[in-house]
Amino acid sequence: MKAYVLHGAGDIRLEDVKKPVPGKQEVLVAVRAGGICGSDIPRIYRTGAHRHPLIVGHEFSGVVCETGEGSDSSWIGKRVGIFPLIPCRTCVPCQKKQYEMCQNYGYLGSRQDGGFAEYVTVPQENLIALPKEVSFEAAAMLEPMAVAVHAMRRAMPKTADRVAVCGLGTIGMLLVQFLKGAGISEVFAIGNKEFQSKTVAKAGVSGAFYCDSRTRDAEEWLMERTAGEGVDVFFECVGKNETLVQAVNTAAAAGRIVLVGNPASDMMLARDVYWKILRRQLTVVGTWNSSFTHEEDDDWHAVLRWLSEKRVAPEALISHRFGLEELEKGFLLMRDKTEEYGKVMTFT
Repeated sequence: MKAYVLHGAGDIRLEDVKKPVPGKQEVLVAVRAGGICGSDIPRIYRTGAHRHPLIVGHEFSGVVCETGEGSDSSWIGKRVGIFPLIPCRTCVPCQKKQYEMCQNYGYLGSRQDGGFAEYVTVPQENLIALPKEVSFEAAAMLEPMAVAVHAMRRAMPKTADRVAVCGLGTIGMLLVQFLKGAGISEVFAIGNKEFQSKTVAKAGVSGAFYCDSRTRDAEEWLMERTAGEGVDVFFECVGKNETLVQAVNTAAAAGRIVLVGNPASDMMLARDVYWKILRRQLTVVGTWNSSFTHEEDDDWHAVLRWLSEKRVAPEALISHRFGLEELEKGFLLMRDKTEEYGKVMTFT
């Protein structure tokens, strides 16, 4: 089969490799769609993965075509999404079904072979069946959608809250969709690309609620829009010191700050900024990954319900589509930022 194999940092090759065979409690999935995550680019070009050689890619969907020993053969032929984190199921968080905080996890596409290939083996426990109305492309974005829902649930914003989303990568744009879908009217979005502006506009964020940080001071803009009161919930989806400070400075009294973005550098707060957390009694929470427990109230099942009810439209984020053999163009596009992009997808 064809697969993108990472041999080390900066050494990614499209190769003919042996088609995998599902092991115990595993299934073989024929990949139908996959998305490039922002984290894939530094993994491919700068840091490498946890082991090499490795097939990259953790956002994908497909069809089960074979089952291994001990797996349920009724999965064969089913359209599926795949939870990429493989929990150990023995550590303390796993015993509480907090698999996203597993202390000894595996991960498709970074710790073991992933989905930028024609076929991939995955644990049966990591499958979620797709309703017929959910496309393969939408299902390939289940992981970032579930991450967005997980972040939203960490803050539990009310419909009357003023909410800011700073940083409109995939997670930020999906967060905007889910917040608007939840009936929150005052969602302030802060981005820096025309594609982001157009995409959040489709979700119901009008021009008055969008700040282009290239031309406006986002902190000043947000305080103007809220009559100096600030926002009840601030989602920081950038991971930079200046946007963390911006979150503290623009949070209303008793506001909530959700830290979503992976840190791009060390994070440090000046004394007067730290004082604001204390004096305004702000709640600062972290969020990581998403919950997948096979229960109806986990993040992945919540996303499927929203998709089935057409309350969100993740396909609106797709800016580029490449066949598998051309996917390296997508890697380079995202690495070099030669043009604006949203979600870059592959199909087989």
